[in-house]
Amino acid sequence: MARALKLAAAQQGRTAENPAVGCVLVKDGQIIGEGATSDGGRPHAETNALLMAGREAESATAYVTLEPCSHYGQTAPCANALIEAKINRCVIAVIDPDPRVHWRGAALLQEAGIDTVIGKGAEEAYLLNQDFFSRFSG
Repeated sequence: MARALKLAAAQQGRTAENPAVGCVLVKDGQIIGEGATSDGGRPHAETNALLMAGREAESATAYVTLEPCSHYGQTAPCANALIEAKINRCVIAVIDPDPRVHWRGAALLQEAGIDTVIGKGAEEAYLLNQDFFSRFSG
């Protein structure tokens, strides 16, 4: 998760209205793919990491600093992309407060049989995107 947080931090202020997110794919103790939300907010971190990993993503663990999106907008849902890549575990730092996503991405992963862990690196991930989180509070 530390590497995913570092990738996200490097993109702060460059992702437009989207949060700066990092994603690292690990298999057999090796990083096989990594990415952050691109300049302007697209592609998302998960898409970039999956592109790097290719078919090696199958049975990997994804470390993501924010819950993978679960709605169709300008991109397809990242939760679906992780499911289609056949990862076997997803470690999510913090749940997305956006009502279009909130707990839905995690639920999709769990429903697909993917071991889903939430909370590792949560404080750092929250601090990294305080402005994003503040849009959905109160």
